[in-house]
Amino acid sequence: MSDTAREIEALLFAAAGPLTVEDLAKRLPQGADIAAGLADLSALYEGRGVVLVNVAGGWRFQTAADLAWLMTEEREEPRRLSKAAQETLAIIAYHQPVTRAEIESVRGVAASRGTLDVLLELGLVRMRGRRRTPGRPVTFGTTDAFLEHYGLASIADLPGLSEMKAAGLLSLDLPPDFAVPDPNALAADEDPLEADAPEFHVDFLGDDESAH
Repeated sequence: MSDTAREIEALLFAAAGPLTVEDLAKRLPQGADIAAGLADLSALYEGRGVVLVNVAGGWRFQTAADLAWLMTEEREEPRRLSKAAQETLAIIAYHQPVTRAEIESVRGVAASRGTLDVLLELGLVRMRGRRRTPGRPVTFGTTDAFLEHYGLASIADLPGLSEMKAAGLLSLDLPPDFAVPDPNALAADEDPLEADAPEFHVDFLGDDESAH
């Protein structure tokens, strides 16, 4: 295994969440062949109990899908989303950035404040900013946690538009050139948000210099 692959392996095991190629490049030596290193790791871990996967635009190690049953007794019972929350989440995913009024327009019913609060609490959606329109309504979009939860590499891996229209979760008056939105792309009427740096677990602490 190459030095780059070993370095990537160390970073991914220490990271608190998926790391993008850009995250890795900031920590690896200049000129490191990250693509080759990831390919080496993918091949090395293929068929093992832990596998390398691409989710939310980043890379992480996770338990192989066929061994998930081993963890059943150790997992907390996942919080189930209500039908209203599932519909609201789908609308946000496909229409983002979207306001509460726009969610209500697609669903045809008033959006419960509690429904959005649950999605925000679970970290599946976020408040992106405010529209530059009268009233300055808050806009909502999905998060990387949404992609991680559903095992998606990107928002483009969501079910097709025809399936979502048939389920009534997408408005029928979409323009012919409609495309699945990029949750990280700024809309023309939004201000950029400062991205958070990736977090790493701290396994070792240095000596306390004040004790010497």
